[in-house]
Amino acid sequence: MKKLANKVAVVTGASKGIGAAIAKGLAAAGASVVVNYASAKTGADQVVAEITANGGKAIAIQGNVTDETQIAHLFEETAKAFGAVDILVNNAGVYKFGAIEEINAEDFHTQFNTNVLGLLLTTKGAVKHFNEQGGSIINIGSAVSNITPVGSSVYTATKASVDAITHVLAKELSGKKIRVNSINPGMVETEGTHTAGFIGSDFETEMARTTPLGRIGQPDDIADVATFLASEDSRWLTGEILIVSGGVR
Repeated sequence: MKKLANKVAVVTGASKGIGAAIAKGLAAAGASVVVNYASAKTGADQVVAEITANGGKAIAIQGNVTDETQIAHLFEETAKAFGAVDILVNNAGVYKFGAIEEINAEDFHTQFNTNVLGLLLTTKGAVKHFNEQGGSIINIGSAVSNITPVGSSVYTATKASVDAITHVLAKELSGKKIRVNSINPGMVETEGTHTAGFIGSDFETEMARTTPLGRIGQPDDIADVATFLASEDSRWLTGEILIVSGGVR
């Protein structure tokens, strides 16, 4: 039997990149997966189509993680389709790099609203839909909270907040048998890093050069760790921050 057979997983921001890879990985391990998206319906539908073509179960549900009404709808529809939640992956996130002189209130609130408030509200909405057996919440942080790159002060602050929230909720939700851990990736090749101009740049070259394993990450590198954290293989882990970066610290 597959290690996530009969489990239900919700992955936020799963229409592309790391979220899409995690959704596919959890489905391949046997979970029924909700592919959440804010606006990229076409991408989410493509992820669902790929999962179902490979024999898995998945549906796409729209919902902005910063809106409690939409979050409630997300979990209500999940319950109708699959039942109680066993796994939540808080992957939805945004980033923008810039020097201190370029920071403004709009960019600050955009990043904190999605990366921090969105994670909290989604977790709040999910908890009531876990059953008495508990389950696993997996936050997607970032290695920036350790390596603190120049020009990332707001983004790094959001991901340092995710680290702290992970520690707090691991304690707070332990009585409900819900484990809470974070995956903190290094640089990963995604649609987002292509659009931002990182891929093919001197920055990518330098990141690969300074990474002990000699390359930047791929989405499947992160998805495999998420599958581990979602499964009973990680039953004795909670409150952990796993830096999945090829050795970058």
